[in-house]
Amino acid sequence: MSNAIDNAQAAAGGDDRIECAAAGAATFARDCTVERTELAEGLILTVRRPDNGFHRLLVVKDGRGVIAADGAEEAKVTVIGDGRIEVAIGGDRYRLPATVKARGGK
Repeated sequence: MSNAIDNAQAAAGGDDRIECAAAGAATFARDCTVERTELAEGLILTVRRPDNGFHRLLVVKDGRGVIAADGAEEAKVTVIGDGRIEVAIGGDRYRLPATVKARGGK
């Protein structure tokens, strides 16, 4: 997934903004940012909302995409097509570029 994020940002002129909808918002806006940090446990994505709230997501390679990196809230990941996933966590929703592979090797 990190390559997909890098590619998407390069295509957007290095813009690190993604579409998001804060808890209670009905529509998405491209006003959240993503920071990438490599740690021993893997790639951490820190997704920040305009109000300075954030969620940390760990990129996993077991087919789930991302999971919550800390805290008690579970990240729910949905493939939305066009090389993107939607991550719902704590009432917030984020749309991230991702490399989506077919299950079962298809």
